[in-house]
Amino acid sequence: MRGRKLLAVVAVDLALSFGAAPVFAEGPEPGRTGQIAVNGVEYYYETHGEGEPLLLLHGGLGTFEMFTPILPELTESRQVIGVDLYGHGRTQLVDGRPMDLTEMGRDMAALVEGLGYERVDVMGYSLGGGVAGQMAAQQPERVRRLVVLSAPFERAGFHDGIQAQMEQIGAHQAEAMKGTPMYQAYANVAPDVTAFPDLLDAVGDLLSQPDSFTLDVEALEPPVMLVYGDGDMIRLEHMVEFYKRLGGGQRDAGWERAHMPENSLAILPNLTHYELFGAPAMVRTVLPFLNGEKPDLSWANAQEAAQ
Repeated sequence: MRGRKLLAVVAVDLALSFGAAPVFAEGPEPGRTGQIAVNGVEYYYETHGEGEPLLLLHGGLGTFEMFTPILPELTESRQVIGVDLYGHGRTQLVDGRPMDLTEMGRDMAALVEGLGYERVDVMGYSLGGGVAGQMAAQQPERVRRLVVLSAPFERAGFHDGIQAQMEQIGAHQAEAMKGTPMYQAYANVAPDVTAFPDLLDAVGDLLSQPDSFTLDVEALEPPVMLVYGDGDMIRLEHMVEFYKRLGGGQRDAGWERAHMPENSLAILPNLTHYELFGAPAMVRTVLPFLNGEKPDLSWANAQEAAQ
């Protein structure tokens, strides 16, 4: 019995590590919903709100419902396109096709085209952040702006303990996870609940690959914002390196922002990886970037006029 309890604790810890949402609040009714065939996969999608389109990609072992807490604020000015990623929730695995971030990024570009969008903003969390990055690197013409929430540009960006946990995810933990929020989130929407062990195997296989999160950062053409918590599972030095590879942090931007880079980095205080996706502070941080807003420099202009 003790061993079973210990396995359950480890399973919950692993599931939370990759973005599964311990939240089951019911969200608003979608504007439209359905399945769309993309590269042999029937992807589930739903839309909410009106305005500039924003593709929102959830974390590993989660579903689109994990963003329920932040939907009201996002949909005040955005049309949110929610997707259940490959093998997750209402999007089923396909025999013979492994889980791969590069392929999923390609799928997302085809999905937005299939839904009739020429270009969208994209925000992805954790595993979804890896997918979002791949989509933007492969087909930048489909992405207006990119927000990466709590995801690295290579697997080594995770803390060592997290990398070790990645290699333990698999179907052998399925029984121990029954009754956990992660399993319940899947069971609430999945067309075939018995496929949960297969999902664990697929995610485990993906995350065990040394190149699973490898992203060609230099190929990212759209403006990018990186957002992390100061208690994140991503190493602090990796966050900074990611930003530097995007051209940030190379010099003082100047009091008139003459050398301010196009891309941004935000490390939000008092937040963990497991809280970031639903934090109001995260939404307040990313919306100005997505809207292309510039800071008010009236104080600087007034000072210059006074001289």
